[in-house]
Amino acid sequence: MTAVVQSPVGPVVLATGGTGGHVFPAEALAGELEARGLPFTLVTDARGRQWQGALSRRPIHYIRSASPTGSLRRRLAALFALGLGLFDAWRALGRIGPSAVVGFGGYASVPTLIAARLRRLPAMLHEQNAVLGKANRLVLGGAARVATSFARTQYLADGDHRVRLVGNPVREPVRALRSSPYRAPSEGRVIDLLVFGGSQGAASFSQVVPEAILGLPAALRARVRLVQQCRPEDIERVRAHYGAGGVVAELAPFFPDLPVRLAAAHLVVGRAGASTVAELAAIGRPSLLIPYPFAADDHQSANARAFEAAGACIVMPQASFTAAALAAHLQALFEAPQQLAAMAAAAHAAGRPDAAARLADLVVEMTGLSLSPTGVVA
Repeated sequence: MTAVVQSPVGPVVLATGGTGGHVFPAEALAGELEARGLPFTLVTDARGRQWQGALSRRPIHYIRSASPTGSLRRRLAALFALGLGLFDAWRALGRIGPSAVVGFGGYASVPTLIAARLRRLPAMLHEQNAVLGKANRLVLGGAARVATSFARTQYLADGDHRVRLVGNPVREPVRALRSSPYRAPSEGRVIDLLVFGGSQGAASFSQVVPEAILGLPAALRARVRLVQQCRPEDIERVRAHYGAGGVVAELAPFFPDLPVRLAAAHLVVGRAGASTVAELAAIGRPSLLIPYPFAADDHQSANARAFEAAGACIVMPQASFTAAALAAHLQALFEAPQQLAAMAAAAHAAGRPDAAARLADLVVEMTGLSLSPTGVVA
């Protein structure tokens, strides 16, 4: 039974910002808290003005922040902004009177987590990747709980009593496809291939993938039905390339129904961001993952290797991502449907569709709220 809060409690502060990888789990937790009747509010930087959904339905408190990267001048300016953000966050927490603070990584969360420690508020971190991010490492000392998405997370000590494995929450359209069965492509039948890499993958994918597909044996290539994300400036060139090889391909810069297309795929080729891995696991689809080599702390490689260790994917480092190597992997997998089915099953087994509920349970545990015999949070 979902616990519903009936007694007045201070709101849970969700501290997040930056990229969607930090925002999606905050949005998922917000929806779960909302369903349980537990009040929450968002503390973020100016980029939070664009968000919608559950995060936008409660008061939002804005603080100053910046990422201390780049030139010395930019780093110093960012540190100054973070200092101002700490002042903003201290005042905001004083006004809010929260029962707990939950941070999701990214430098936009750092001032709020430091202010929470100074105010002696219970705080929790959620880490989406298999490597604890720099921002979360900065505030780790003040965390009463650390919620992880992978069984092992670099920079977290084995045996740390604060660590709980909860998973990385995925969007509702993804959770809705959890029960969609995987059917490996049988001999002579169509093979649905999905290729997506976001802004950090579309460029190189547009060069390597078409050459790899055209490098497949003609009979195998004729079975491929392709959906591929491409940058707008690459679409016509890539379309012409596929057309010359007689490949059925649908190309677009963005697919609003990506979860449905992911569920329809026999194989996915993509990067290894935390959200991508979580969605592949939630739906249960085999993949070839090419980690983005310039991700902070090389966290995409850690994500991909952890997923590969579960038997759910094959990892191709960027340095090995050539047309010939990709074609060899594709041919081997397309000719071994039983391997595709086994990878899909392993991915599905690794999925944690209840991650948002587990996060909410940790919030209840950390704040000291207790369940009555009727399941109501008291």
